[in-house]
Amino acid sequence: MIPLPTLRQLQFFLALVRRQSFSKAAADSFVSQSTLSSAIKELEGLLGRQLVDRSTRHFSLTPAGKDVAERAAKILALAEDLARSVSTRKPLEGPFQLGVIPTIAPFLLPKAATGLARRFPKLELYLREDLTAALVERLADGSLDAALLAFPYDLPGLDWVEIGEDQFVFAAPAGSPLAEKKAIKPTDLKDARLLLLEDGHCLREHALDACKLRHDDVAGAFGATSLFTLTQMVRQGLGATLLPKMAVDAGLAADAGIAIAPLAAPAPARRIGLAWRKGSGRREDCALLADFFREVLKAPAATVRGRRAL
Repeated sequence: MIPLPTLRQLQFFLALVRRQSFSKAAADSFVSQSTLSSAIKELEGLLGRQLVDRSTRHFSLTPAGKDVAERAAKILALAEDLARSVSTRKPLEGPFQLGVIPTIAPFLLPKAATGLARRFPKLELYLREDLTAALVERLADGSLDAALLAFPYDLPGLDWVEIGEDQFVFAAPAGSPLAEKKAIKPTDLKDARLLLLEDGHCLREHALDACKLRHDDVAGAFGATSLFTLTQMVRQGLGATLLPKMAVDAGLAADAGIAIAPLAAPAPARRIGLAWRKGSGRREDCALLADFFREVLKAPAATVRGRRAL
C-alpha cells in the first residue's frame, strides 16, 4: 500500500503556499513554526521530493511543489465537502469563514452585525477582508466558505447569487461647480480629473465599465489603496472620483468633507453577490446568508449624510 500524506500535512503546506512564510503560515494554522516546518519536511520525505526551494532568500516552490499545491487544494476541498455533507449541523451553526472585499466590508458589515447575530445566534462568523483575486483563491482551496464580492468577475469553479445593486455617485471637493449639477453626465466625467483606486481593486474596473470610461479618462498619476484615502485625495482638491452609494450612505463623503451628486440615469452600478465553491456543503448556508444580506442592502440608511440625499 502506498503511504499517503495526511490532510493535516496538506493543510499546513497550502497555508505555507498561500502566506509564503513559515511564521505566518504557522500563525494561520494555530501551531508553532517548528511544528509546521516539521510537517512540511515529513511531507517531502513521504513524497520523496523537495517541495520548497530553500536555496534562496525569497520563498519559492519547486516544480514538484507547484504540482502538489494544485492537487492538494482539490483534495482538501473534497475532504471538507465530505465532512460537511454528513454533518448533523443545522444551517449557519458553528464556524463559518466569510471573505469580504475592502469596498464592501466597512460599509455593509457594521450595518448587518446586530441583525446577523440575532437571526443566527449559533453562528461563529470569521471574517477575512482582502482583494477579490485573493478571496477567490481562498474559496477555491477551501479556506473560505463564502465571499461577498462585486461583479462582474470571472469565477471558474464557483457559484454565486446576486444580492443587490450598488450605484455609483460622483464625489468632488466641497464647493465644486460640477457637484452642484442635478445629474452628472458621462461627458462631465471626462473633464473632471477623475481619481480611482489603483489597479488590483475590482471597483476601479467596475467604475470604468459602468460609466463607459477608458483608462485614459482617469488621472494616471494618482492611485489610492482604499476608499478612505481616495476621499482624502479628493478633499485636497487633487480631483474628483466615483464612490459606491453604500459607502456614501455610511457617511464616507460627509466624514471626508466632500460633495456628492448623482450620475445621470440610468445610474451606473456594480452588482453585489455572495460566492461559494461549487459542490460544497454550504449551499443552504449561503442561500440564507444571501437572503439576509439582500434585506440589509434594501434597508434605508439610518441617516443620509452629504450634500444631498441620493
